[in-house]
Amino acid sequence: MAKFRKVIKTGNSLALTIPSKSIKDFNIKEGDPVSVKINRTKVCITYLFSGHPRQLSLINGQK
Repeated sequence: MAKFRKVIKTGNSLALTIPSKSIKDFNIKEGDPVSVKINRTKVCITYLFSGHPRQLSLINGQK
């Protein structure tokens, strides 16, 4: 995953895109439930996809 992603506007919301390689690697599908964990101390946002054994991290392009 790229180290930096651009925040885009979609309707009245803001969104981050997921690179197609990560979508394939994690078998992410449209409509998959996602848990968002925000750690303000570490300035970190982690997305946990239900039913998937791994998580996507937005820090340093790590999986």
